[in-house]
Amino acid sequence: MTDLDLLHFEQLKKDVQAQYLKEYTPSYDDISKWKGIDIIYFQEDLRKKAKGNISEKSFYTYFKTSPVTKLPRIDMLNLLSIYAGYDSWYDFKKQHLFAGELLQESEELDEEEIQQLENIVSNSQELPNSEIIHKKTELPEQEIPDLQKSNTENQIINQNREDITQTFPQNEKTKKNFFKKNIWAFVTSILIITTGLLGFKDEIFSKTYKYCFTDADRSISIINTLEIKVIKENESPLLYKIKPGECFYYSTKDKNIKMQISAPFYENLEVNRNLENAPEEEMIELKPDDYKMAVNYFSVKDAKGNPEMLKQKRKQLENLISNNAVIYQVYDNATFGIETLDKQKYITLVTTPTTSLKNLSVIEMKKDKGKIVSIKFKIASTDEKNK
Repeated sequence: MTDLDLLHFEQLKKDVQAQYLKEYTPSYDDISKWKGIDIIYFQEDLRKKAKGNISEKSFYTYFKTSPVTKLPRIDMLNLLSIYAGYDSWYDFKKQHLFAGELLQESEELDEEEIQQLENIVSNSQELPNSEIIHKKTELPEQEIPDLQKSNTENQIINQNREDITQTFPQNEKTKKNFFKKNIWAFVTSILIITTGLLGFKDEIFSKTYKYCFTDADRSISIINTLEIKVIKENESPLLYKIKPGECFYYSTKDKNIKMQISAPFYENLEVNRNLENAPEEEMIELKPDDYKMAVNYFSVKDAKGNPEMLKQKRKQLENLISNNAVIYQVYDNATFGIETLDKQKYITLVTTPTTSLKNLSVIEMKKDKGKIVSIKFKIASTDEKNK
């Protein structure tokens, strides 16, 4: 990557912006100021014209910052170039050459050709194998003893007896040393085991309890992520998040447990249990909040191509949401984490037929005096939805 490539990418962003402005009127002409519904409309147009998509995270990474310090992947560069009216990223650069700039044809080499070139270079660098000279080692001839002249039988027997006599005290010393070493090993093992029992006594003597959750009206598993706060005396609460359909496992040696359970579309519930006689497995029912469920239903309900249904959808949301409601859209992005919308912008967003709407999920909802006063929602990207 060169500095010229970064300059070319800044040119490409301007061409992409100009292409979009030919048919649409976003909140701002400057693409770096787009957010929320403007990005969703742009993604729709990109899918329609270039048959591809870029994630919301990539948009914030490469379009919110100018100039950028790193170049996107080649597939994203080709996609944006096609959207702007060019055959490829190479074709775009070729038609926007700077003074003195030369494009190398090798930029269009595919991976197979590049691999072939690398193999040729690596083969040319191999050094010739050095010759190995093998020499025979001459062994000196051994003298053959004259058995008739040998008179050493008695000497060999005497020597063996001396060796046996010296072996007994050595064996006794070896046994004593072995005994001493084993005593220390035994004492060390006892100390390790004792320390382990003291360090992990809570895990050893604790008991695990299983809590599952079901809809009190429909007798089905809870479809939302649960938040469970375990309240312990003289300690800060412990917060757990339980995925939809999963059970909560909690290990403790305490005699009591106090839990506060909450979910986006259910009434909050506080559970107190005496664990001395409590079962190890329990099913807990949560009462649904029909009012919150109604808002979620009308938010994600697909009314594409049906004007009357869209009108009904807007009317229902107008009645359910307070005029002063605080609405947040959450992003999985380090640059832009959350955005605030008013009531009308939220209703416009959820009543505009787009393919991104099917990925909308309500994280949290609060009501007061019969009206929804707070909504927190998220539109998952395609890659995240497929995880």
